[in-house]
Amino acid sequence: MDKARALNIWIVSGEESGDQLGAKLMRALKSRLGADNLRFGGVGGHAMEAEGLASLFPLQDIAVMGIVAVIGRLPTVLSRIRMTADAVVTADPDLLVIIDSPDFTHRVAKAVRKRAPHIPVVDYVSPSVWAWRPGRAATMRAYVDQLLALLPFEPDAHRRLGGPPTTYVGHPLIERVGEFRPAAGERDFHKNGPVDLLVLPGSRRTEVTRLLDTFGETLELLRQRSPRPFTVTIPAVPHLAQEIRGRTASWGIKPAIVEGEAAKWQAFRSADAALAASGTVTLELGLSGIPMVVAYKVSRIEAIILRPLIKAQSIVLTNLVLGENAIPELIQEECTPEALVTALLPLLSDTPERRRQEAALRRLDELMRIGDEMPSERAARIVAGMLSNKTEL
Repeated sequence: MDKARALNIWIVSGEESGDQLGAKLMRALKSRLGADNLRFGGVGGHAMEAEGLASLFPLQDIAVMGIVAVIGRLPTVLSRIRMTADAVVTADPDLLVIIDSPDFTHRVAKAVRKRAPHIPVVDYVSPSVWAWRPGRAATMRAYVDQLLALLPFEPDAHRRLGGPPTTYVGHPLIERVGEFRPAAGERDFHKNGPVDLLVLPGSRRTEVTRLLDTFGETLELLRQRSPRPFTVTIPAVPHLAQEIRGRTASWGIKPAIVEGEAAKWQAFRSADAALAASGTVTLELGLSGIPMVVAYKVSRIEAIILRPLIKAQSIVLTNLVLGENAIPELIQEECTPEALVTALLPLLSDTPERRRQEAALRRLDELMRIGDEMPSERAARIVAGMLSNKTEL
């Protein structure tokens, strides 16, 4: 391809996880189509910038979570939506990819579709239409031409709800499973000695604030009731590690607090059981084969607003992929030390409850399988196919 005919692809993400997905997609597209044949623009963080993107503004401007936080930052977010849509329309790219963060990225896509309807739009990561606000699926057809789904049940959900054409491309964790799944001898639940228990209170400050004290009380009750001793490891994201150390200083059981991804995965490979906040980490634990109990709390106002809207049978990703509530989940007022310890205690011994969960987790590989491609390669193949339909490569 002539340098003057380099394809112009814009990628717009809204938070760290989207930045990582965007970077892998850029890398896979360059491998498939040739780096010299591509130009990138859009919004991203350090990972996408390392692949050659000059972000319109820092990702931190819009990377906010929770209803209260979004309201507080609303003027900035709205300004960035307008700025991004204006830039996309001006650049007139061959294709726009929006990644996750639908409160930001979908508003950008809607504005672009209204002003430049000829620009194809790919949505990478489905909103949780299967969990709440299912009407969003049909609405998306007006401004999304192709949806790339991370979870295997999502194409059926969009077909049922009247959503856009949807393809399961695989979860990015599939590419990394060897990093957190134990090799022979790394995990031995039946060994003599204490059980290795992972405690994962979340990666956001609000999650840690709402869950960690409850988790501490749970561990104290567990210490009193468990017939088998246990050790506790807390993998902490660097910006919350000091806060976690402060909040756990008074615990009767002193946790080992580890930082960094390598240390986190090492802890996963040796862990026997886990107590975790709901989120992607439940899928990480499931693919690693670690039985778990899942908990979550939001603010009272968020609970009042969200509870009537939630339609899913579970908020735990692993349960949703399995199609059954194999993993105990204790949410909001059910998230108490007494309830958590009751659910967690059977996982520290060779019990029917533990064996049932282990058997369920062994099904994940088959359910999430996508063949020989990596998820980012499959996503890049679909994007490249859309580009080839639009222009001669």
